[in-house]
Order: sequence, then structure tokens, then C-alpha cells
Amino acid sequence: MTSRQEGEIIKKEHLAESTTLMRIYHPKIAKKVKAGQFFIVVADEKSERIPLTAADWDREEGWIEMVFLEIGYSTKKLGMLPEGYVLMNLVGPLGNPTHVEGYKKVAIVGGGVGIANTYPVARAFRERGTEVHTILGARSADRLFYVEKLRGVSDKLYICTDDGSVGRKGFVSDQLKDLLDSGEKFDLVFTVGPAIMMKVVSELTKAYGVKTIASLNPIMLCGMGMCGVCRVTVGGQIRFACFHGPEFDAHQVDFNELLARLAMYREEEQVMLKKLEEEEVVKYE
Repeated sequence: MTSRQEGEIIKKEHLAESTTLMRIYHPKIAKKVKAGQFFIVVADEKSERIPLTAADWDREEGWIEMVFLEIGYSTKKLGMLPEGYVLMNLVGPLGNPTHVEGYKKVAIVGGGVGIANTYPVARAFRERGTEVHTILGARSADRLFYVEKLRGVSDKLYICTDDGSVGRKGFVSDQLKDLLDSGEKFDLVFTVGPAIMMKVVSELTKAYGVKTIASLNPIMLCGMGMCGVCRVTVGGQIRFACFHGPEFDAHQVDFNELLARLAMYREEEQVMLKKLEEEEVVKYE
């Protein structure tokens, strides 16, 4: 059997439109990672530090998986890497694990690439005997993934798409509101995905008095709470998502500030994307 190197890409799979799964051989991280945590990935000496959620892992085989949307310069560059390539740097697990103790019934609401995070979280709750209702949202059927994996760790699974190409036409918040209006009682709503989606879910659950945790996705750099780039305001106080989070009381999060900070570098991102298109194709060995 060919020996594997720590940080080696051992599997690469196209999951959905612009959505890629990578399985990385890294026994040390696989032994310690828990639901809700993340990694910092550096592809090569010219790459940015990219924070990616832990989507799955196998402690015995020594691998971890991450799912990312190829949308910007760095994630598109990461998506070019072939199986067998060894990442320059991979740090983790980082952040605090999801608190899954003490809940009888939870609703997990995930959208977009955030669906990748719902799987380990749903599994962790289910392993503790919690009743899990999962609501997944995507723009269309071709952007949806992990459906069968989540079906296996959910008592009930609901699917929503913006265009109605699969499941219910509408947003995850519509499905959650219907469940709450029908009398479903949840001890907790856990939400992860686009910031605007989490904001809407948070406003909804606040009106119904349901405790809600949001896994935040701010711009991030160091991943260890030293640089301050991932700062968010929670309950009127500054918090660093990588160190204090990434999960916070959603009803205390200043989502308007988060949305504004996420949009800060849109112009620069477009410049870098154009640069990637103009560069010669990089050949990784």
C-alpha cells in the first residue's frame, strides 16, 4: 500500500454546482475534531489562509473532510488541486465544538454550503438521543447536497429551494415558521449558512421565544483569536468568531454589522478573480 503524507488530498468529489468535497489524510486532526469546529487551509506558498468547516472525519482511517464553494480566488485555486497533492499547511481543529448536551428536540436549519456543517452537528445530537428535525435550503436542485447523509441522522428532513426545483418552493424560514405554527416545540434551533439566512431565522425564532444558536462565517485570518479580523458584535460586546465561537446566541448577534463586514472586500475579490482567469493554468505535482 502506498504510504500517505499528512495533509495529502486522498479524495476529491464534485457535490453540486461549484461545490467541492475534499478528503484529507491527517490522523492527528482526525483524532481530535468535533462537530462545529473548523480548519485553516493553506494550499501553497502563495495562497491565502482559508477557514473551512469540518464536514466529516474518520478517526480510525485518519482522514477529515471539508466542503467548500468555489466562488473566490482562493477557493477556486483550492478546487484546482488534484488527488495526491499535499497541502502546504492545515491547522485544526479550531473553534469550540457544538454544545449538544441537554436537548430533547432540535431543529437544524442549513443553507448553501453551510449544509456541510449540519451533518456532523445533526449526527452529534442524534448520538445523544436528541430528536432532530433538519431543514435544508438551496437556490436550486443542482446546488443541493448531503441529502441522504442527513436523512440518515434526522428524524424528519425538509428540503426547500428558491425555484421549487426540488422540495418546497421557498425559504428555510418559511418551513421553520410552518413547523412552529403547527405546534412543534423545539428546545433549540441551530442555524448555519448565508448570513442573511441566519439573520431571518434568528428574527423568526426570537418572535417565537425559541433559543437559537448561529454558526457565524465572518472574514477570518489567523483562526486563533489574535488578529481580530473575525470580530463580531454579540450582546453589545466584541467577540472573535474563531476563538469565542464560531457559534453564538443568534438573538444577540449584530447581523447587520456582520453583513456589512462580509461585503467589505467585494471589489478586491473581483480583481483577484480576474487575475486568476488571466493567469496560466497552474500545474500541481
